[in-house]
Amino acid sequence: MYNIYHIPGKKIGVTRNLNKRVTEQQGYAPDEYEVLFASDDINLISNKEIELQQSYGYRKDRTLYKNLFKSNMRINPTEQTSTFPVPITKLKGNLMDNIGLEWETPEYKFKLEKEHIPWIMQNARTSMFNDDRSYIYNKAFYEAFFNLEHNPKVSWNQNERFELIRKWATERGIYDKGNSHTQYVKLMEEAGELAQALLNKDAYEIKDAIGDMVVVLTNLAALEGMQIEDCIDSAYAEIATRTGKMVNGTFVKSESL
Repeated sequence: MYNIYHIPGKKIGVTRNLNKRVTEQQGYAPDEYEVLFASDDINLISNKEIELQQSYGYRKDRTLYKNLFKSNMRINPTEQTSTFPVPITKLKGNLMDNIGLEWETPEYKFKLEKEHIPWIMQNARTSMFNDDRSYIYNKAFYEAFFNLEHNPKVSWNQNERFELIRKWATERGIYDKGNSHTQYVKLMEEAGELAQALLNKDAYEIKDAIGDMVVVLTNLAALEGMQIEDCIDSAYAEIATRTGKMVNGTFVKSESL
C-alpha cells in the first residue's frame, strides 16, 4: 500500500513504509504528519501526489513517483525461468512499481500487467542459489496469460457471456452442491471488495469486483430457477418510463419526491 503523507508546512510525499521513511529517516513523530491518501495503484498515487502538492501550495515534484522506480527491476531471463532480483517477501511491491516492464526469454516475450501479479506471487519460488532472489517458470506464465489458444481474445454478446458463466458454474458443481444462501454471502463479500476499491479509486479492482458480482448474480438467479437476462429485462421494463430527478447525486423517482 502506497501512502501520501503530509508534514504540515514542509512537504507532501509518498512512501510504502511510513515509520521508516517519515519517522526514522526524516525524524517526524506520528503526530507530526498525516496520511492524506492511500492506494495500491502506483499510477493513481503518483498523479494524486502531484495534485495534492499543487492544491496545498507546495512545489510539485518534477518526476512522477512511479517513474522513480519504473523498470528499476532487472529480470534475469533464461530458457526455463525468469528470475527477479528480490526475495518473495519484497516481490509484490517491486512488481507493483514496475507495471509495464517488458522482458524476453529465448522463447517468449512478456509484459508485466497488474492482473499478472497474483499469479506470480502464488507461483514464485525462492532461488536455490540466492535467498534474495525469486523466480517463475516461463512456460507456466506463458500458458496462464499469453497463449491465445488457452486465453482467446474474443468478443461475446451479452447472452453468450451469461451462458458461459452458467456453463462454468455447472462444470464446477455450483448448481448441484451450492445454494442461494452461499451465493448471497459471496455477493456481500464481493460488494465489500467493491467498496474498498471505490475508496481507493483503484480502477482495476473496481472492474474486477463488478465482474465478480455479475458472475455471482448470474449463479444466484440460476439457483432460484431464473435467468439473469430475464431479471435484467424485468428491471428495465420497470424503469424504462420512470421519471424523476437527481437529488444529492441520487436519482429519485417522481412518486418519492
